[in-house]
Parts: sequence; C-alpha cells; structure tokens
Amino acid sequence: MDFLRNTNIDFMKYRKFWISFSFVVMVVGAIAVFFLGKLNMGIDFVGGTQLTLKFASEPNVAELRDILGRAGLKESQIQRFGKPGENEILVRTPIVEGSEEGAATQILAALSQHYNQADGSADLNQIGTGSIAQLLAASNPDGVVGEPEAISAHYTAVAESVMAVRKQSAIFKSWDEVAAVPGLTGKSLAGLKSSAAIGKFSPLATENVGPQVGKELRQRGFLAVIGALIGMLVYIWIRFELLFGIGATMASLHDVLITLGLYAFMGYEFNLTTIAAFLTLIGYSVNDTVVTFDRVRENMSKHRGRNLLKIINDSQNQMLSRTLLTGGTTLFASLMLFLFGGDVIHGFAFIMFVGIIVGTYSSIYIASPFALLWEEYFGSGRRKNGKDDAKSAGRAAASKAH
Repeated sequence: MDFLRNTNIDFMKYRKFWISFSFVVMVVGAIAVFFLGKLNMGIDFVGGTQLTLKFASEPNVAELRDILGRAGLKESQIQRFGKPGENEILVRTPIVEGSEEGAATQILAALSQHYNQADGSADLNQIGTGSIAQLLAASNPDGVVGEPEAISAHYTAVAESVMAVRKQSAIFKSWDEVAAVPGLTGKSLAGLKSSAAIGKFSPLATENVGPQVGKELRQRGFLAVIGALIGMLVYIWIRFELLFGIGATMASLHDVLITLGLYAFMGYEFNLTTIAAFLTLIGYSVNDTVVTFDRVRENMSKHRGRNLLKIINDSQNQMLSRTLLTGGTTLFASLMLFLFGGDVIHGFAFIMFVGIIVGTYSSIYIASPFALLWEEYFGSGRRKNGKDDAKSAGRAAASKAH
C-alpha cells in the first residue's frame, strides 16, 4: 500500500456534489423506510411467536415454508439455527388474530399433521414429564402396588429420567436411545412403545411477544440510536470542536439511513439484533471519523494560519492508507460472517458489510466536508476556505509596500 502514502488527492474539490448526492440517497432511503412502510418489522417490534425446533434429520426449509403456508401462516419466517448438523430451525410468525397464546400450537399441529407425527399417538419428543407419567400410570407396566399416589410418584420419577435424557440431546431419534434411560425397565419401555411414538422433531423453546411489548421495544430501540448519535455529538464537541461533532454526527446519520434503506430493500427482518448492528455501525463510523479528525486537529496546531480546506485535504491524504486498510480488513471479516455465519445473523452481517463501505466513504466525503461547510457558514471566519487568509496576506503585503 506504499502508493497510498504520498497521495495528493483533492478530496474537497467536489465536496458539494458528494454531499448533495448523499443527501438525495438519504432522503430516498428515509422515505422508503418511514413513509412507504418498506421495513420488515420482526416480532420483537410488532409481536408474534418465535419457536425453536430440533429435527431428527436435516430439515427442508422450502418444505417447511410450504407446510406453514398451507396452514395459513404464510408470513412465517424460517431460518436455520445453531451449528451445522444440529438440525435446528427457528420459526417466527406474526400475531395470530384471536389467540393469546400465539401461533405455537398451530405451527406444531401443522408440522405434526404433515409428518404424520406419532400416527395419532402421543409424541415422546413433544410431551412433558406429566404426560409421560400419566401414560405409564394408566397401564402400570411395572405392576406397582399401592395407592394411586404411590403409583403416580413411581412413574413421575421414571418420566423425569426420560426427560433428563431427552434434554441432553433435545430429541429422541430411536427407541434404542429411550431404552438407555436410567431406571426405565423393559416393561415401562414396552408400555411407552404401546402408547407413544417418536416423532421427527421436538420443540426446544417458545417465546411469545405481545403487541404492547413490541411497541415498547421499538421505542427503546429508536431512543438507543438517537441517544448514541447525541452522545457522540456531545463527546466530540468537548473532545475537539463543535464543527467536528457536527461532521461526525452527520456522517453517522448518513451511514445509518443509507444502510437502513438498503436493508429494507433487501427485505431482511428488522429486530433487536438489527438495532445492535446499527449501534455497532455507529461506533465503527465515529471511530473512523475521529481518527481523521485527530489528524486534522494535529495539523491545525502545526500549521497555524493555513486554511482549513488545505488542512483537511492534507489530513485525508495522510490517513488514506489507514482508512482503507482498516475498512478493508473489517469488510473481509463481515463478508465471511455473511457467507458462513448462518441465516440467523445474515441481517447483522449485511448491515456491517454495507455499513463499512458506506462508513469509509462518509469518513472521507461526508464528515470532513460537513465540518468545512459548518465552519464556512457558522464558524468564526478564521479558517473558512483560504480566501480570508489570502486577503489578509494581500493587505499585509500592500501595507509593507507603502
């Protein structure tokens, strides 16, 4: 990267064009997100059901979408979850009208019907301790003698052992695995085989989010992003100058709006992970900008009297290698995360990948130009664009001549 160490690029020459171009893109993205409703809100913000399932063998995601679609759950989002080979699936579906418990029951019923789960018998991968104990107590295969409470206590202990083994692998794949349960006699195993069956999937976790909770989470997420931008402005104002704070804040806002517009266009789900990704993006963006501004401040101290435009251009050229190397390495890591990180974090990786590209661009063509414009229109006039310094030098030379 030696060819980037001695550059002499006039970054500020077309600053008004780049600012105007970015402003148009920001407005288009904001309109698409906030006025046209293009943002695909997840259940974290609108309410709904999230169900984690584990399958005995590799599930077909397209087939699962078709099954739930026929069951009236066409808006369900299905993603692979966990490590490769674990056969775990994450199902998210919006609120079901008239249901306070969410769509978990409807999802399980649709999948059970398609896969012919347990042929109408109880599914050992779905029932809990109480149901297993009741099945065994009803037939009493071990021949326990005594009061019903004693019979129930015996088979409850057996059921707890069965559940303990199931929790270790999350799913029974065969009766051989059930036979290895400690304390389960051959007669109890036969009793389970006669009254239950082993299905092809097991629910691991169910989470329901109500619309009111979703609304509160949406408000808090919005406040978190706004708070980050305001806090950044105040910090840089104190640490550097107000004009630098304005430049850094506008660059971060630019990065968020453009990335959000592209995110909405791609149709990714907007959830709490998305908020975390945008907060991470804001942190990365301001870090990249602050490093450049620190060099600007250093050059302002070294070259007092030189106009701000010249100082910014020199600083941008001096930091160009660092900016591109940092952005490039982080971009590569984000790309690997997007390609191999799995469906669940695709949205997060997409935000970081696009945000790093946009953030590298904004640290050069948005942050510094905005700081320069602020100084030109609202500053003290001491460092506007070189015209004042040139006029002062001309007046000084004229007075010496006289």
